[in-house]
Amino acid sequence: MKILNISNLQKIYGHGETEVRALDGVSFCVEKGEFVAIVGSSGSGKSTMLHMIGGLDVPTAGKVVVDGQELNTMTDEELTIFRRRNIGFVFQQYNLVPMLNVWENIILPVRLDGKKPEKGFIGEIVHILGLEKKLESLPNALSGGQQQRVAIARALAAKPAVLLADEPTGNLDSRTSQDVLGLLKITSEQFHQTIVMITHNEEIAQLADRILRIEDGKIVTDSGIIRG
Repeated sequence: MKILNISNLQKIYGHGETEVRALDGVSFCVEKGEFVAIVGSSGSGKSTMLHMIGGLDVPTAGKVVVDGQELNTMTDEELTIFRRRNIGFVFQQYNLVPMLNVWENIILPVRLDGKKPEKGFIGEIVHILGLEKKLESLPNALSGGQQQRVAIARALAAKPAVLLADEPTGNLDSRTSQDVLGLLKITSEQFHQTIVMITHNEEIAQLADRILRIEDGKIVTDSGIIRG
């Protein structure tokens, strides 16, 4: 089942001599439960693409369809609600709320949607991520790796159709990075969670089920298959 369908996605800044094609006709699909890494150097267009997939920016042309819903056709209010319910985000900056403890940070998206947290499901996430003893701690009492684990738990709590990870280990040392990425892989397998992760690190990308390489706003390889 295709959970994500990207069709001829374009993002163009400026015009004429100053025109920059951040994305230049990108098309691909992601199946439910896939862990996909998008690899590219700085300026390749990978962050722009992630923002389009997450509905954080509007494409110049093309379509983004998440779980059967085309983002481009939604109003701002509809898109905000859809994002909260269907798209989880894990950023390089952990973006935790400093005055809320770990448990409150994790359940925040669910509460914002006016729902009751599924304590059994969230408890399972907490256990897998090794956060049981940190639930009452504030973010400033946690290490970087622990804060990123909380961010992952928060992203999973609402059972999103897609989890988007933007350089999730960018602020972590190599050992902690491997721990966090291993946990992402485990959550992908345990909950059949679809994950799209962008990174410039080839070693990190190898943990994914599939690797897309982007250069100059175009996908040039898809798990080793060269595109023209």
